[in-house]
Amino acid sequence: MSTTFLLFILTIGTCSIHSLAQTCPPPPRCPPISPPPRPLPFPRVRPRPPLYPPALHLMPRQPNNNPGPLANGARILFITQELKRNITFDPRNYTGTWVGNNYCLFRGFFCDTVPDRNITGLAAIDFNGARFGGILNFYRFVMNLPDIAIFHANSNNFSGPINSNLNQLRYFYELDLSNNKFIGGFPSNVLRAQKLTFVDIRFNNYLGPVPAQAFNIDTDVLFINNNQFNRTIPANFGNTPALYLTLANNKLTGSIPRSIGRAWNTLVEALFLGNRLTGCLPFEIGYLQKATVLDFGLNLLTGPIPQSFGCLVKLQFLNLAHNMFYGPIPEVLCRLPNAYNFTLTFNYFTQVGPQCRRLIRARRLNVNRNCIMGLPNQRLAADCARFFARPRSCARESSFSFIPCTLPASSMKITSPPTEDEAPAPQSYKALKMPPH
Repeated sequence: MSTTFLLFILTIGTCSIHSLAQTCPPPPRCPPISPPPRPLPFPRVRPRPPLYPPALHLMPRQPNNNPGPLANGARILFITQELKRNITFDPRNYTGTWVGNNYCLFRGFFCDTVPDRNITGLAAIDFNGARFGGILNFYRFVMNLPDIAIFHANSNNFSGPINSNLNQLRYFYELDLSNNKFIGGFPSNVLRAQKLTFVDIRFNNYLGPVPAQAFNIDTDVLFINNNQFNRTIPANFGNTPALYLTLANNKLTGSIPRSIGRAWNTLVEALFLGNRLTGCLPFEIGYLQKATVLDFGLNLLTGPIPQSFGCLVKLQFLNLAHNMFYGPIPEVLCRLPNAYNFTLTFNYFTQVGPQCRRLIRARRLNVNRNCIMGLPNQRLAADCARFFARPRSCARESSFSFIPCTLPASSMKITSPPTEDEAPAPQSYKALKMPPH
């Protein structure tokens, strides 16, 4: 290369640098990428319509020992005596009280006024913890209780099919069949009952996929934990209007559906722990403005924590422990005003900022067994090196910087953690404890 050509190149470079410094305007800034608008929730009628027209003037509730005429007396007495004959184990002597014609006096039976007939009828069954043994066919029994509103029978040995016409039970709104002997696929026919607000089928032996329609039913509580459900969570997961939802301790695979953001107006507590979920957390979780409890622990999830978590202003309990999350812990997460118990242990997080450090000192944030230099109780350097030796990435990586809300100015400051000793106890964690059998 000639000396003249080198001088020409150097002259052009010098002029270009001088020109940029003196006369060229600064390059235009890239516009920030805005997240999509908050998704519309699945259409529901809220507030819920009453179980019966409020204009009805119901007679006062009658005492059990003098209830007056009883609705469907012969039918209820017949099916009760059939059930009694099939029960081979009754350690608490329920069946010993099932004598006579007044079923309001039977143990486990509760009476109230039947609205459309204005007489006394059987409104609720509570066999929780009865520990019955024998042939106990739920469907045959409950379909002969036409005015039933509540059926609770956890911790027994019920089995048998749940057939399709539960929608014929006009007032049926609570069903608890947990801790029994039900087997087979998800009892989809339960979902055909039109007014169920409480569905609890945990601690059985149901297996296979969870059907998509499970997240379309208009229920406030859906507990399906501690079964053998596998496959992926349906894509319409976010359609659920449930306030309290547990999918924990199954064998579910795949990722958290992006539709979770559709539940922003209802979902309060959601437990996904103890499955085999993979992939990265979707930024749409940040839309859950009413969420107080989110638990993704004991899975195979990975990726960074989305910045959208800074929008979870009511979040009190967050568990991401025993996964493969990595990257810095977002300061916006540690500035949440109700951060009582955030557990991020046994991951591969690498950095914490000053606000997160304050939360650690206040024992509101646990980051043990990560890869954060300068903090005690971290992973061995060799473990961290092995993890980061493999390339790590997520789909839609640009979405991890989305913040789909307007953060208050105070959220940019270093603040003191919550001063209360304890947050209110979560409701859904109680579902993880097997009822006494």
